[in-house]
Amino acid sequence: MGQLINDFEAYRTKMNDRIMETANTNIKRFFALDTTTYADGALDVKTKEMLGLVASMVLRCDDCIKYHLGKCHEAGVKHDEMNEVFMIANLVGGSIVIPHYRRAVEYWDELNAVGGL
Repeated sequence: MGQLINDFEAYRTKMNDRIMETANTNIKRFFALDTTTYADGALDVKTKEMLGLVASMVLRCDDCIKYHLGKCHEAGVKHDEMNEVFMIANLVGGSIVIPHYRRAVEYWDELNAVGGL
């Protein structure tokens, strides 16, 4: 795995574990709701993850962007599909999204270099 991916996954796992050590019921329910929302339903997982990525880019959350990029990669999103997702995010979010777009492309490239799409 690439360094960007390793660093992100290790930190996310470490801190999620730490949060769950003391999380109250509402936090645990929120985490569960997030997980179940992205499961197959009327929309498939791939579509939901692309939607999550657009929202994360528009909201400018780099952690969320990395998370959804990884999930998009796992769901089989192709380069041409990802380029359209990026375009929608930039259109909706405006030029302020461009720095996040740069980092998203860097992370996407690393995912594809190690996982080959």
